[in-house]
This record gives sequence, structure tokens and C-alpha cells, in this order.
Amino acid sequence: MRRSDLMNRVAGGDDWDVLVIGGGATGLGTAVDAAARGYRTLLLEQVDFAKATSSRSTKLVHGGVRYLQQGNISLVREALHERGLMYDNAPHLVTDLAFVVPRYKWWEGPFYGIGLKLYDLLAGKLNLAPSRRLSHRQTMEAIPNLESDGLDGGTQYHDGQFDDSRMCTTLVRTALDHGAVMLNHAPVIGLLHDEHDHVAGVRFRDSETGTEHEVRARVVVNATGVFSNAVRRMDDAESESIVEPSRGVHLVLDASFLRGNTAIMVPHTDDGRVLFVIPWHERCLVGTTDEQAPEPVLEPRATDEEVDFILRNAARYLDRDPGREDVLSVFAGLRPLVKHEGTATKKISREHEIIVSRGGLVTIIGGKWTTYRRMAADTMEHAIDVGGLERRECVTESLRLHGWLDRDDPSMPDANWLRVYGAEAPRVLDVCREIEGGMDPLHARLPYPRGVVVHAVRCELARTVEDVLARRTRALLLDAAAAADAAEDVARLMAEEMGRDAAWVESQAAAFRELAAGYQLD
Repeated sequence: MRRSDLMNRVAGGDDWDVLVIGGGATGLGTAVDAAARGYRTLLLEQVDFAKATSSRSTKLVHGGVRYLQQGNISLVREALHERGLMYDNAPHLVTDLAFVVPRYKWWEGPFYGIGLKLYDLLAGKLNLAPSRRLSHRQTMEAIPNLESDGLDGGTQYHDGQFDDSRMCTTLVRTALDHGAVMLNHAPVIGLLHDEHDHVAGVRFRDSETGTEHEVRARVVVNATGVFSNAVRRMDDAESESIVEPSRGVHLVLDASFLRGNTAIMVPHTDDGRVLFVIPWHERCLVGTTDEQAPEPVLEPRATDEEVDFILRNAARYLDRDPGREDVLSVFAGLRPLVKHEGTATKKISREHEIIVSRGGLVTIIGGKWTTYRRMAADTMEHAIDVGGLERRECVTESLRLHGWLDRDDPSMPDANWLRVYGAEAPRVLDVCREIEGGMDPLHARLPYPRGVVVHAVRCELARTVEDVLARRTRALLLDAAAAADAAEDVARLMAEEMGRDAAWVESQAAAFRELAAGYQLD
């Protein structure tokens, strides 16, 4: 699969039924939905798939225990249903993760126990496992390095875990399987209108060549998340702001900070937020914060206050207190919350909204990763009407995603880095064996062999060192310094596969090292 072939299809002048702007979870889900229904589908992403919000989540497929605390039963029920569908449709990416809510005051037990039994009930037949009350001994067996002083016990429940950017890559491959054209590094720079001032397509730039193209479509979907306001103003300069970005920060620590395979959910930090301490890719992931962000940017940065907040609260529950020197990577993402004046971001609903402009631009905002499929289905119902498309039923509830492999299949890889490919894992290993030194590690502190770089270029539309180290692999999040060390080797591997010169290698490696510096603490 070559990007040039996809670009040639676009440059051929064909019209499209559905054109999606934005290559995050919602945009990719919409493209999969549209293509699976048989519509001619094109998706354009300004940088890379999952470049922003969709690669910087807490890595959970969950109903939202905190939304249950807020009394938003409908959102929790919907999210738990979608959690079950993701678990069934992408078993190579979504796994069952046990959580413990530590109990340091005896009277907290009934409160959390009743709430999590309601969580089980709302999940219905798609529940992963029932919640249960744990004694002090059982809690310490589940999390051996939990702070034991004053511990009364805990409550255990189950949610899903996944790799967010690998899910995005899988959605790209799934859409391509169904005939869609998916282009990254193709920013939309304007909208086209017909004689009735109706949105009829877009103008975009190919970042690799600088060439501009015009493409026409029956309906255009704005799925750009925190950048939705800017696209809406391409249609109507007077469009009001509809997105309230909220910044979430996570820290990545060595796995030794959380021994075992059970996560910790802290329902009340010192400012009332929820904190998760989660095992992920042989690391310990801690987060998140919830701060209003001043403006949408592609690379949001954590503040010292946010980092200190996470470290301080994690220290209360771990017997070994993490410090700044223990942080392997720090990353921040922006949630595209629906704007509500005067409401704190941690209290804003994560439900989604769809807005159709007078010019027919369909904008989807809000929501959360777990409900991406439902958001896409709702978006398509509006898009079908706006575009006057032949009505076809949604098929994604039972659509197996690219690489689907039964989780009980003996060929399912055990290693986390390889499992995310599912049924395609043998092909990945073939590529690794094919190239010289392809089975050698990219870096001693990273789990990836060098051959995954070539596979990412050949099969997953990776075009830059960042694409590979930040999203096709998770090297940047697992160990930012190690990823920076590997950048030049990755650039050379890509250059050989893509026909790039030494100057490209040097500029790509330098650009990535500069990026990676922002993921490390001083």
C-alpha cells in the first residue's frame, strides 16, 4: 500500500459521497462506517492519524465510573455497551483489566460497592467480570506495593484497556479494506461551495509535495476535535466557538512502581478528580489531570503544577513515592468538550453533539474514545440526510476490525508490542526477518525490533520518524529519551524504504529529538 497510489486516486478527479476531515478516533470511525456502508469515502488528516487527542488518552475502554458519580446514567450505559462491542470487534487491541479502588475508611466500602454493582448491571450481558469486595489481604495480593498503612480493603471491578494510536492505525486499515482512501499529511485549507452556498468539497495541500488539490463530495464531515472551530469558520466566518478544550496529563513510570497486573482507581484526589495508576506496555501509566486549555495546539505541554499534582497523589497510594527523576515520559492531550459557559471542565459531560451548519457542514464534537463507533454512526445518519445519499444500514456493531483474531486463538501473540497486530503479526515478523538486523532491538529499553519501522512504512502509511516512534510504535511514550536515541536509526531505515536522501535523515532525526525533549522532565 503506497501513499502515492492513494493520492493518484484523489487527483483523478472522482467525486466522493462522504469526505471526512480529521484522522482521530471520531473521523476514522466515521470513515469506517461510511465505507462499510458502501459509500465512496475519502478522509484527510492534516498531520498524521491520531496525531493529537486520540493518541494521548488514559488507554481505557470504559463506561466511566466518574460519570456514574455525576449521575449520568445514560452516558455510562451507552459507553459500557460500546466497551463490549470494542472488546468483541478488536480482541487483539482491547483487553480486560482489573481495577482496585483502595478503601482506607471502613464506611467507603458500601458506597463504592453499591456504585460498582450498578456499573455491572448497566453493562448487562456485555459485562467483562463482576465487581467484588476485597479484604486487606486480597487487596495487597492484587497490588503488592500499594500503601498498606490504614488500608481497610478495596473494591475490585473490571474495564477494558487498549492502545489508542494502534486502534487508530487499525481503523485506517479497516477503512482501506472497505475501499476508502485515507490520506495523512494532507491539511484542508479551505471549503468549496456550490451556487447555493452549500459545502460541496474541500481544498487541501499535500504536505509532501506542496501541491494543492480540490475534491468534491456530496457531504463533508468536520471531525477535527479541538480544531473544529477553525473548520467551521471556513464555512461561516461568524460561527460561534463550540469546543472547550480540556488538557489531560499523564506520566509514564517504570513497571516496578505497580507490581502485578491490577490497576488502581483513586476516586477522589485532593481536588476531587479521579486518578488512575495503570499497567500498560510493561510500564506504569499515571493520570490524569483536567485543566481548561487556553487554545488548541498540536503539542500541548504539561505544566509543573500538573506533574507535581500527579506525583503527589500517586505517592499517597504507592509504597514507593515516584519523583520527577522517575518519569520516563510525560504527555498531554486536549479533550474536545462541548462548550458550556461557566462550567468547570471536570464537570462537563462527555456526551457528543452533532451540528449541521446552514451550508451543510456536518460537525461532530465531544464524546470519548469508548463511544467512537456510536458517534460515527450518529454522524453518518446526519450525513446521509445532508448529502441526499441512498440510505444504507450501519454495520459496525458487529464489524471485525483489521487484524481480528480470537483472543483464545493459540496464535495470539503474548508480547504486547506484537499482539496489537493480531492476525497480521506473522507478516510483521516476516518483514523483520527480511531486512538486515530487522530482529535487533531499536533500543535496549524499548520492546520493538527494527523491522517494525519498515512495516510501518510499507503497510501503515507512516511518513515521518514521529509517525513511527510516537504512534505506529509507542516508543515516545514508553521512554522519550530512548526514542530520541533511536531516531537516527529509524530515519535511515525509513529513508532506504522511501528513497529519501541523507539530508532527509538528518532533518527527520533532529526534528524528532526536538519533539522528544518536550516529553522529558528537566
